[in-house]
Amino acid sequence: MKWIWAFSKDQKGATAIEYGLIAALIAVASVTAMSALGTKLSNSFNKVSGNLK
Repeated sequence: MKWIWAFSKDQKGATAIEYGLIAALIAVASVTAMSALGTKLSNSFNKVSGNLK
């Protein structure tokens, strides 16, 4: 019975999961931001390229 009590008080697994969720959230936010920036940058280069021709 004591091992059940000790197992319920162990927070190591929960902390690892929380860090994993934070890393996943940062990754999704980074991909979204870079995608939007890439589209704007591509449009800018296309505009400059069109003006050079």
